[in-house]
Amino acid sequence: MEEEASSDSLATSEEYELVCADQPRLSIAGNGSQDQLQSRLTELLAEGATGRQAAPSEGPPPPAETGPTGEVGDADQAMKAPVEVSNSSGSAGSPAAAQASEGRGDLDQGMPEEQHPHGREQAFDQVAYLGCAAINAPRSELEIQRNMAILNDQSADQHIQVALVVPPDSEGVVAVYESSTRSEVASFPIQRILFCARGALGSPEQHCFAFTCSHGSSPESAIFQCHVFRCGRGGPPAVQRVLHSFAAAFRRVPRTPAPSGPAPPFSSVGTGVPNNEQVHTFEATLDVREEDQRGNFSACARDKDCFKFRCNLEKVVQVTVQQTASTRELGIERCFGMLICPGRHVKHSDMQLIGMVSMAKSTVGTEPTAYQITGQWNPLDPAFELLNTETSRDTRVYLTVAVDLVVSGVQEPVRFVIETKAKIFPQAEKFWYFSRKPFQEDFYLRLREVDPDQATTEHSWEVVSVSSGSQIRRKAALSLALDQQALALHDPSPNSPSAEDSDVDEPLLSGTGDVSKDCSEGELEGWAQVLAKWRQAGLGPDAAPRALGPLVRAHGIPEALRGEVWQLLAGAAQDPGAAQAYRLLLARDCPCEGVIQRDVHRTFPAHDFFRESGGAGQDSLYKICKAYAVQDPEVGYCQGLSFLAAALLLHMPEEEAFGVFCKVMRDYGLRDLFRNSFECLHLKLFQLERLMEDQLPELHAHFLDLGVEAHMFGSQWFLTLFTAKFPLHVVFFILDLFLLDGMDTLFQVAVALLTLSCRDLLALDFEGVLKHFRVAVPKKYRSEEAAKTLLHTAVAIKVKKLKRYEREYQVHKEQERQMEDPVQVLQKEKQRLMESNLRLERENDELAHELVASKIQLRRDLDSAEDRADALSKELQTTASSLAELEEEKKRLDTEVVQVKEMCRRELQSAEAEAQRKTTILAEYKQICSQLSQQLEREQRRNKESLGALRAQACECCAALVQRVGEGGPLAPGGDSGGPHPGPPDHDGDDPGAQLRQLELELAQTKLALVEAQCRNQDLTHQLSCASAELHASKNTWLHKTLSSIREVARKEPASPGTNPKEATGPSA
Repeated sequence: MEEEASSDSLATSEEYELVCADQPRLSIAGNGSQDQLQSRLTELLAEGATGRQAAPSEGPPPPAETGPTGEVGDADQAMKAPVEVSNSSGSAGSPAAAQASEGRGDLDQGMPEEQHPHGREQAFDQVAYLGCAAINAPRSELEIQRNMAILNDQSADQHIQVALVVPPDSEGVVAVYESSTRSEVASFPIQRILFCARGALGSPEQHCFAFTCSHGSSPESAIFQCHVFRCGRGGPPAVQRVLHSFAAAFRRVPRTPAPSGPAPPFSSVGTGVPNNEQVHTFEATLDVREEDQRGNFSACARDKDCFKFRCNLEKVVQVTVQQTASTRELGIERCFGMLICPGRHVKHSDMQLIGMVSMAKSTVGTEPTAYQITGQWNPLDPAFELLNTETSRDTRVYLTVAVDLVVSGVQEPVRFVIETKAKIFPQAEKFWYFSRKPFQEDFYLRLREVDPDQATTEHSWEVVSVSSGSQIRRKAALSLALDQQALALHDPSPNSPSAEDSDVDEPLLSGTGDVSKDCSEGELEGWAQVLAKWRQAGLGPDAAPRALGPLVRAHGIPEALRGEVWQLLAGAAQDPGAAQAYRLLLARDCPCEGVIQRDVHRTFPAHDFFRESGGAGQDSLYKICKAYAVQDPEVGYCQGLSFLAAALLLHMPEEEAFGVFCKVMRDYGLRDLFRNSFECLHLKLFQLERLMEDQLPELHAHFLDLGVEAHMFGSQWFLTLFTAKFPLHVVFFILDLFLLDGMDTLFQVAVALLTLSCRDLLALDFEGVLKHFRVAVPKKYRSEEAAKTLLHTAVAIKVKKLKRYEREYQVHKEQERQMEDPVQVLQKEKQRLMESNLRLERENDELAHELVASKIQLRRDLDSAEDRADALSKELQTTASSLAELEEEKKRLDTEVVQVKEMCRRELQSAEAEAQRKTTILAEYKQICSQLSQQLEREQRRNKESLGALRAQACECCAALVQRVGEGGPLAPGGDSGGPHPGPPDHDGDDPGAQLRQLELELAQTKLALVEAQCRNQDLTHQLSCASAELHASKNTWLHKTLSSIREVARKEPASPGTNPKEATGPSA
């Protein structure tokens, strides 16, 4: 926990103080000659020279005599190159001043491109190196100006004429070459240059400039030096050009990889991943099944991240590996082994291979292929004895499962190692409730492309590293400064549990526990009466009824009434202007926003309301902490305050929670614990120790023997009001009593915790005691019954001697002050200030690096957005031209459609007229046929009548002959009697038969003409419908030709059926 308010964590450059009283002077070893000065500088700056990426074995050619294109030119032009300057500030900081510099001068003097992997170095000749001096505040411009003035006065005749070469980007090295010998004197990596400044205009130092550089492998051992130079020619404009070149180097990041540099080329897309490397993410799930009573295998029980195994039962281990869809899919050819071993961080040689390993794969839709690896595990093997032995109630064992996979295109096998915890139970144990969700782990496979000369057609990648999500989270938890690029690449979940310690060693997450909302009818009636009396008497805390205290101490405040009762107890219910004041506070700037933002993510992570990053809970919590830090600048924000605010937010809205929070800090004296270097907190801890000495003498003596002091366990209790580590129902009970009785409640609860844990604490050593306070004590009260026992015990504890203990503490402190040496006091204060100064400098460096990284990222985003805007603009222009062409085509097609429609209309009218004419002809034909049929029938009747009359007049022989003629039979040469019967020829009998045949012939011809006319009509109708369909289906110009051909064919058709060739050549007989 930080012991200083965050408002003290910011410092400006004016707050730096020089610890050393002596002024910096140019000290030259040996006889004080320039050669000795050069030798001394080479020794001091050897570290910077070793940090250079590609230092030549010999000094490079003269750097200043180059032109814009790399050709050799006049060395004096290096200081006379024209430049456009829009910002004439006198200093440029490594991250800030470089970005603030608006001028981008055309620094066209540089080293030849082949001398540097990035090319376009800026060389400045006729520069005098005045020396260097140690500096305590490397970003203080005042101290740099002071050193510049001193070294400029002392080095009138003791300086080295050098050429300064500035790299083009932030990964280069600033090189200093001696002008006479062209040998390298020193080099400074750009990343180690902290600040640049120039001399004030009009002063003797207006021709000078300087920069500060850090030397050392770690922040603790780093020293800071100020290097001063003077331009021999060009005056202040030359200094301006030098600073612009530094600003350009700070600002630029190399876009293209160096072809021969030692550093790998980095991709512009991935963060921290070279172009020849790829990172693939795999999701692995572990599921263990064990044999049940029916001979099948059922899923093992799981509790959070711990498996529950039964001993002496055969098990099946199943690992499913699936690549995420965000990366290029890699195929897994086979799995040639599954290994299991008890423990974690085990060696590969300790892993035990299990048998009957099989692999199946499945694909669902467009998702990547899932590979299911199954192995048979017999825990009766002696190697797995630890995993087959029953564990105690609070003991867990670690289990490591590994699979060896052959991945397509990768030279060596890939091993995924899964570490989890397990608890072993008896074989007959039954689990009534457990989670069936399998254990899940993410793996990040980093591959590097093999050299094309060494690569084969089958294997073109090699494994760089295989990291799991648990490993990354452990490294992040143990690291003091998180690597932002690693977090962006792996993106581990902030709520994933750390596997650094076993379950016994893991403390209870803040915000754990469920609060019961059950309340008996008697309690509700009692509270209803109390609240009614309270409202009648007034809403202030002084007007609380007498029955309130017994109700709170007996069962606490009901969960449904806590928000209202807390406001009444704190006296925050009658403040109408609190909401407006709260909104005004949020509109002001707060210097502690970064610290608050970090603490908000660590507050109540086990509670759903505060779990989501950027959610409503975290946002409200951040606003309350920020508003109070602005309102109370003396205290600002300190770690631990967010837990109290979170507990209040769970019961009331944001504005009301802020009002109660301010009342607790001010009226209940909580803010006093954070003031005056925690002086009041030391008093409370002294009072707690005296209470232990009076009420728990055995435990107090035990703590004295072990060296356990009250601040080791009590500081967090008092500063957070027990809200940081205990379950929520305990936290709310304590707040009930605290808002009722005040600060005495903290002592009662603390003594109650010590009393209930006294027997356990007496049996522990130093480490065991601290571990017990950190882990076991909060977990002991996870049940509501244990929490009520704690609160009832606390209420019964008497703390009437606190005033007397306070007087003893004052007397004791006065005696210490009288016996303390003033020199020691000043030394301690000096040490504290120096540590604070170093801490602030480290924070400033971190912020500077974050600023540089953020601005570089913003520059990349801006370039990407500009490229995207250009592409969209070109696409817009192309689309506009295409649209104009399509509109013209549409107009032309519309005109053609109108023409085609008109043509179809005319053709349709012509066809309808033709059809009408043919219908009329058909009607006439039908009428003619009807008349002919009637005439035929009349002729047949007359014929029959004539035959009948003739048969009546003739003899029998002639009658028979006439009968055969009437029936249409042949006229035989002789009759039935065999004799001829001559008679006169009957012309009337032959005439009706001929007429009948003639009428039948005409009827047949008429019907044939009718059928042909109907066929032609159907053909024309079909052609018309086809033409109409094609016209609607395709509106093209070829339709005109089709319709014209149809029209020509229709015109060539005969106008009437009488002209048909079939009619002209009809049957003649």
